[in-house]
Amino acid sequence: MLFKTANLSQLAEFDEIIDVRTPSEFADDHIPGAINCPVLSDEERITVGTLYKQVSPFEARKVGGALVAKNIAHHLETRFHGHPKSWKPLIYCWRGGQRSGAMSIILAQVGWAAHKLEGGYKTYRRDVLEQLDTLPQSLNYRVVCGPTGSGKSRLLAALAETGHQVLDLEGLAQHRGSVLGKLPQKPQPSQKWFDSQLLLALRGFDPARPVYVESESKKIGSIALPAVLFDAMHASACLLLETPMDVRVAGLQEDYLHYINDPEALIAQLQSLHQFHGSEKLEHWSGLIRAGDFPALVEELLMLHYDPTYLRALSKHYANLSSGQTLVLNDLSHAALCEVAHGLET
Repeated sequence: MLFKTANLSQLAEFDEIIDVRTPSEFADDHIPGAINCPVLSDEERITVGTLYKQVSPFEARKVGGALVAKNIAHHLETRFHGHPKSWKPLIYCWRGGQRSGAMSIILAQVGWAAHKLEGGYKTYRRDVLEQLDTLPQSLNYRVVCGPTGSGKSRLLAALAETGHQVLDLEGLAQHRGSVLGKLPQKPQPSQKWFDSQLLLALRGFDPARPVYVESESKKIGSIALPAVLFDAMHASACLLLETPMDVRVAGLQEDYLHYINDPEALIAQLQSLHQFHGSEKLEHWSGLIRAGDFPALVEELLMLHYDPTYLRALSKHYANLSSGQTLVLNDLSHAALCEVAHGLET
C-alpha cells in the first residue's frame, strides 16, 4: 500500500482535507474545512451505479475506473498543481473505500504524503452524533427567554459582540424559529450540516464560562435540535426579557421587512395558522396586510397567537424560569443592547 491511513483524532496533522465524494454528497455534509475534489460527478456516479445493478460489477468498474482516472488527472492539473513535495493531504469518501483509495494511491505515487481517513465520512458522521449525545451536558447555559419580538436574537448578537460566549442556534439553522421564520433567499442547511456546525460551535466554548442561548422549540424550521442539548437548556438558568408591546411591534417590523415588502407572500405564509384561528380571522389579517396596517397586524398576532403559545411552552419546560434574572428592555437598538450585555456575566 503506497498511502497511509489516519483517524479522526489526527485531522489537525494535515495540510488539507480532501472530500472526493460527489458535489451533492459534499453539500449535504462534510468535515468542516474540507475541500471537494470529486472523483465522480453526481451524474457519473448514477451512471456507474446503474451499470453495477443492471449489467455487472465488472462493467461498472471498467467505466468507473476511466471516469475516476480522468477526474483525478483534472485535479492534478489544476487544484493540486502548485503544491510542494511537503504537502500532506488527508483524503476521504463515503466509508474509506475505492474512491478515496484511488485518489490516495495516485497522490502517493506523485510523492506526496497522502493518507486515507479510516472509515471515511461514515465514521465522521457517527462521531458527530456520539459527541452531540454527550458534549452539550458539559456546558453552563444561560437561556435567554421572552415572547416573540422581545429582543432575544438582538441581545444574543450584542452578547457575542461584547465577548460573551453565544450559541446562535437560529443562525446555524438559517431560520427564526416560527411560522414566519424562513429567511429570504437563504435555504436551511441539511440536518447533517447543522449537526456538524453545532458540534464545531460547542467544541469552541470554555466550559468554565456561561454560554448564552435563545430558548427554542425542538425544531427550528426543518432542523431538529439534539435531545441532550434540548434537555440541558431546559435545566439551565434563565434570563427573562420584558419588553413593552410598542417596542416589540416596531422591532418586528424592522426584522421582517421582507414580508412587509411582499404582502402576498405574508398572506400565503399565514395560511398555516388557519387550524388555530379559522377563516374569518385569516381574512381579517389579510385585510390588514393589504391595507398596510402592519402595526395592528403584528400586535394582534402577538396577543392572539405568539404570546399564548410561547408562554405555555416556556412555563412547561423551563423549571428555573421563576428564579431567573429579569431584564426590562425599553430600547432594542444595538447600542442599548450592548450596554445591557456589558452588565451580564462573561
